[in-house]
Amino acid sequence: MKSVGFIGLGHMGAPMALNILKADFKLKVFDLNPSAVRTLSDAGATTVSSALEAANDVDVLITMLPSSPHVKQLYLGEDGLFENISGQPLIIDCSTIAPDAAKEVAEAAKRRGLEMLDAPVSGGVAGASAGTLTFIIGGKSEALEKGRPFFECMGKNIFHAGGNGAGQVAKICNNMLLAVLMAGTAEALQLGVNNGLDPKVLSDIMNKSSGNNWCLDVYNPYPGVMDNAPAARDYDGGFLVDLMNKDLGLAAEAMLSSKSSTPLGSLAKSLYALHASKGHGGLDFSSIQKLFQPE
Repeated sequence: MKSVGFIGLGHMGAPMALNILKADFKLKVFDLNPSAVRTLSDAGATTVSSALEAANDVDVLITMLPSSPHVKQLYLGEDGLFENISGQPLIIDCSTIAPDAAKEVAEAAKRRGLEMLDAPVSGGVAGASAGTLTFIIGGKSEALEKGRPFFECMGKNIFHAGGNGAGQVAKICNNMLLAVLMAGTAEALQLGVNNGLDPKVLSDIMNKSSGNNWCLDVYNPYPGVMDNAPAARDYDGGFLVDLMNKDLGLAAEAMLSSKSSTPLGSLAKSLYALHASKGHGGLDFSSIQKLFQPE
């Protein structure tokens, strides 16, 4: 039986790890949050007291962490995993981080004789729970094939974007576009409501017209339109505004380093920063609808 170490059991990591268990892999888990660890322990995972214990002597190590500094702190330096790990696991980092950080950690893994993939995900908490995530992978194709059985038990779509760091670039581009689409959808819906239209009727019209997009189709931001969207539960859970702001910051860094022009991405970044400044950072990112509603 293949063994897996999993570090980072947050909103996304915990259901991903549960799907590893459901596929009958042997699983060791670690997180700083005791309640998250308890959930996995109750499901049958082995819990350990340190990240190093989770990483030692496994076939695959999967990490899902909040940001670039967390990933670099875990893997690099004298106390990092690469200086202390035993065994030769395939390293799969599913965090969304800066492409340069992904390349730096992958180079350190290579010096240690380890294969590493950056594999950020798309699909949200619902996709993580259902095992239908999209994995956007950077690294060697041979390493991807080694990791494919593990990706397949957590996700439905597996894309190889290119070399190390490419997965992060593709994820950043996707989330920048998502922010633009969500802000535009919320703005259009509010314009219609302010002029007397029913938001559900307007959504149905746009959904069958040239304005149709993913936000209208499966993640409508207007309350009362879609029963299973975060808007139906006061924007609780989902992909937080603070996380969208982090990803838009990564897009801005990539824009500067590549001298790209991203005026709509920059505007979306400003809108989400403004939204967070009003105390909404802990809400789902579709709550940008609130920014356009009359005071």
